[in-house]
Amino acid sequence: MTKNIWTVLGVILAVVIAWWIVSALFSVLWFIAKLAIVAVVAVVVFLVLRGIFSRDAD
Repeated sequence: MTKNIWTVLGVILAVVIAWWIVSALFSVLWFIAKLAIVAVVAVVVFLVLRGIFSRDAD
């Protein structure tokens, strides 16, 4: 009987820990994806601004 209780508690603890790890992993992956999107948009904005200012200098 006691072994069954510890097994159930172990399974519940494993699910809670796995849930936390997956949540943290998705948070990190979303941060990396957002960082990549920001980098691409920043490069596009930089090129547009450089194009605008280079035309004004001529």
